[in-house]
Amino acid sequence: MPIEIEAPEGYGYENIDCNLSESSFTDQRLKDLGICIDDLLLVYGNHLGKPELRELIVSETSLSPENVLITPGAATALFMVATSLLNKGDHMVVAKSNYATNIETPRAIGADISYLDMRFENGYTLDLNELESLIRPDTRLVSLTYPHNPTGALIDEATLRKIIQIVEKKNTRLLFDETYREMSFAPRLPVAAGLSDRVISVSSMSKSFGLPGIRIGWVICQDKTLMETLLAAKEQILITNSVIDEEIAFQYLNKKEKLFAPVQAKIRENFEVLKNFMSNQDLLEWVEPKGGCVCFPRIRKNIPIDVNRFHEILLNKYSTYVGPGHWFEEDRRFMRIGYSWDKTDKLLKGLSNILKTLEELR
Repeated sequence: MPIEIEAPEGYGYENIDCNLSESSFTDQRLKDLGICIDDLLLVYGNHLGKPELRELIVSETSLSPENVLITPGAATALFMVATSLLNKGDHMVVAKSNYATNIETPRAIGADISYLDMRFENGYTLDLNELESLIRPDTRLVSLTYPHNPTGALIDEATLRKIIQIVEKKNTRLLFDETYREMSFAPRLPVAAGLSDRVISVSSMSKSFGLPGIRIGWVICQDKTLMETLLAAKEQILITNSVIDEEIAFQYLNKKEKLFAPVQAKIRENFEVLKNFMSNQDLLEWVEPKGGCVCFPRIRKNIPIDVNRFHEILLNKYSTYVGPGHWFEEDRRFMRIGYSWDKTDKLLKGLSNILKTLEELR
């Protein structure tokens, strides 16, 4: 996938001054979190995942730890769901644009995919009538992501419940990627899997919490048969997770109220910086995000510009990296900007470099 081939870690972080391509909060240092793992016994862990970690994950819901399967990041969870539920020729509906794995894995399987287009022109609003019309009697899976990556679009709880009603009526399943759930500017959505046994929720420690290095994600689902299938898939792939990663995740979530508060404050601060930037220039346009830590602006259509040269100059002359639109199978006039990974001064500098590059090419 282009998003992986061209990832900044491959290009070299040392070669990028302003990294606006990342889709998570700033990577955290273990020593800053007050986490100690010195006494940890390095055993094979529980195949479902550390019980106390699973209990914390559902502590704000009516679900039980048995409804949770811990995985090495959300990407593995998404892969396991797709490969467990879909065979070649099976039909699914997936929102597009989207996190690439949500599209590429079903495509690699050979699934028959109908795309629910997320359109800039209508503010990335989810069209429930269109969604319902795309679901067929043989549809195995509907895949949605909220808060949305890469746009930051969000739905409210009433809309989520309507989606679930449609999925239940059509006798299919909903894969709900809620990796950015903790990062909502509006009231947080409930954990979707707690609303129906037809829903599979996926999330992780990587994006909201800035802990991608521990590779911890999870699947939540009330369907016991499906969870047994997913557990079997996990056991075939890796048996169990790293107990080190699970312990770090457990200790973090055990202190989440304290540790996550400054994260939320920083995201808010950077979001205000971004909003101020967008309102004081006329070269880019956007749909203002409602959650997450990414947005998906585009170069205005009335500006004649060589977009390939734009990305080349922005990176090679100004050492500023954004996520180009083709990462999400969109026009390269679009760019995903992550506004909470780098320092605020680097965010401001990178945004300024985008305008300098555009002015240079006009």
